[in-house]
Amino acid sequence: MASGPEEPYRLLGGRIPYVEGPLKVTGRAEYTDDIQRPGQLVGRLLRSPWAHARLRAIDTRAARALPGVLAVLTGERYPVPFGVLPITHDETALAVGKTRYQGDIVAAVAAVDELTAERALALIKVDVEPLEEYPDPQTGLGKVAEPIHARGLAGTNVQKEVVQQFGDVDAAFARAAHTVRVRGTFSGVTHAFTEPLVTVAEATPDGRLTVWSATQVPHYLHRTLSEVLGLPMHRIRVIKPEVGGGFGGKSDPLPHEIVCAALALETGRPVKMLLDREDVFLTNHGRHPTQNDLRVATDAEGKILAYDLSAVIDGGAWSSFGTVTTYYNGVLAMGPYRVPNFRYRGRRVYTTKPPSGAMRAHGGTNVRYTVEVALDRLAEEIGIDPFELRSRNALPPHSTTVNEFRITSTSFVACLDAARAKSGWDGKFRQLPYGRGVGLGCGFYISGSNSPIHFTPKMPQSTVHLKVDMDGGIAVHSMQADIGQGSNTLLAAIVAEVLGVDLERVHVQRVDSDVSPVDLGSYSSRVTFMMGNAARSAALDLRAKLLEGASRLLGLPAEELRVAHERVERAADPSRGVSFLEAVHAAMEETGALSASGSFQTKPLGGKFKGARAGTAPAYSFAAYVAEVEVDTDTGEYRVPKVWAAFDCGRPLNRLAVEGQIEGSVHMGLGQVLGESMNYRGSRLLNPSLLEYKIPTPQQMPEVEILLVGEDDPAGPFGAKEAGEGPLIAILPAVANALHDAIGCRFTELPITPDRVLRALDQRTKEGRRWKGN
Repeated sequence: MASGPEEPYRLLGGRIPYVEGPLKVTGRAEYTDDIQRPGQLVGRLLRSPWAHARLRAIDTRAARALPGVLAVLTGERYPVPFGVLPITHDETALAVGKTRYQGDIVAAVAAVDELTAERALALIKVDVEPLEEYPDPQTGLGKVAEPIHARGLAGTNVQKEVVQQFGDVDAAFARAAHTVRVRGTFSGVTHAFTEPLVTVAEATPDGRLTVWSATQVPHYLHRTLSEVLGLPMHRIRVIKPEVGGGFGGKSDPLPHEIVCAALALETGRPVKMLLDREDVFLTNHGRHPTQNDLRVATDAEGKILAYDLSAVIDGGAWSSFGTVTTYYNGVLAMGPYRVPNFRYRGRRVYTTKPPSGAMRAHGGTNVRYTVEVALDRLAEEIGIDPFELRSRNALPPHSTTVNEFRITSTSFVACLDAARAKSGWDGKFRQLPYGRGVGLGCGFYISGSNSPIHFTPKMPQSTVHLKVDMDGGIAVHSMQADIGQGSNTLLAAIVAEVLGVDLERVHVQRVDSDVSPVDLGSYSSRVTFMMGNAARSAALDLRAKLLEGASRLLGLPAEELRVAHERVERAADPSRGVSFLEAVHAAMEETGALSASGSFQTKPLGGKFKGARAGTAPAYSFAAYVAEVEVDTDTGEYRVPKVWAAFDCGRPLNRLAVEGQIEGSVHMGLGQVLGESMNYRGSRLLNPSLLEYKIPTPQQMPEVEILLVGEDDPAGPFGAKEAGEGPLIAILPAVANALHDAIGCRFTELPITPDRVLRALDQRTKEGRRWKGN
């Protein structure tokens, strides 16, 4: 069940079925793997079995001679480095000079069929000099024999170090009445999206290259293809078909995409590269394995005085979003609380493991877990309710954090009140029988990154074009990437709402760089806020043209007119009006087809210190979740029967989508708690398959009662904020704190598997601590 404010809009605020839903459920939606081009070849990758090795020679002669093989590529052919961030271009399409993890791409082939491609890979001979492996980020903090990358700081494997301090942390701890320290350890987790990574590329005789790919960032892929392949962007066309899930795992330009395009250029034939599930795991770019150490100080009443935080972050073989990650692991510890003194040291370290990158609620998940566990410990020590501690420290609306984040709207206190009341917290906390408990976890996340990765502040971060012709259909062009979260539906609904038309009149066009205006893609929870504002602006532009056309037909000033349902009418006398189509035709009389454009760009935010823009956003989402758990103390197994999820996304524009995002976030966050983990022996990934990587089953999914309590955000489109990533964060600590309420054990290492539960129970027994009579 979801609550919320009464909606003043015809479409927005309701439960709007996804516009592409009928195509998906009937199997008619086109994904990248559905694309078949005439004469299409099969592309395959040879991956390194060595974690760290110098490449002495690669003999491809036998592979090239195999009938049916049209191209074999190695790294020296396209050595230009790339990366999603312009300041850390350290990735190459194929290994150049050496391999940096088990799974690094050494060579690629294009052949007439899959069997021939696999035979060709087996014929490639690679001569290497093995180098020391560095699977443990702690080892890479000091000087090493041969750094994984030459750009490691001062002969180490440290890719990025961030040191920040605001206020007098030491003085705050000196005067504190209560302090607590929590050291969190987090395994790496991956996105496990349903659709594997897949790309199709075709070079045509007119000198153009077309690339279809399952990507969240068509524009960044477009730029990277140009940089690495040496083609101007206008000769490259990028098309994004439907995408079967991303969660951040398709938000980098990825090596296989470039390799596939390179093979198409080399052969003059279309090439498809479909990665198997092991390849997807080795590509990874998932959530970083992390070790963080947090100290929190409060006064006698529980008012937070200071955080002192450090983190060592396992980046794997490439930088990816790592510089942002390193900042986010600190600054996103801030809200939803007021923290007057703050110190952070974060180090992201290259290791000889698959690269880590952006995953849903990037950079904020692990640190939030540690913060929320620490606050529960403080509440217990001080002797106040966990809800009360958080209420006392809540950031107020229209405030500024110590590191100069601008907070506009926040309904965090309302989230706390709703979660407490609906969950029956006061009758359950510390009152349920042994083995049962409830726990609170809270969240805070950006609603779009204020700082674009590539653009100058003067260039819009999102642009939407509209086109209407005599048929009255409204074509919407945007490069925002719908990856299943429903942004195409929202885009259509915003346009329909502003113009007063039925949703079926609006047709969102496929992302195609030839016709779609630039949008930076689907990441950092930016799409609703930024694309939504751009779409609204474009629709208002078009509406003004329709009102002018209707004005001429009716002989009335345009300012006296308004749009109604499929109609333009006089506001003071609705009986005088014309149909939408009549208004379109009148507006077209001198110009032909109507076009309109809207864009969005953020204003500069943040302070003047180094890294000040990291984490700044035009708005933030807030959450308070209560989880209930039941533990079998004989086996260590536990289940989460119900979650109460109170979330502030401003005004929810499509409740169906928001509720789906919250439920999906709960499932994904539970996975990191219950058992998802990328397991290694040294540098070797042991579980690169969905049989061995333990995603929660449907039977493990709790009932989720959704409580939407946000107020309109002043800058969001129709008052909306993000609801794609922020809903994940709170569930992890909510479960951990519920486990403590149930069995009296604290957990600072994820995942919390049954064996760890049993060990914690044994340790509690050894220490002689009783809990709820046990």
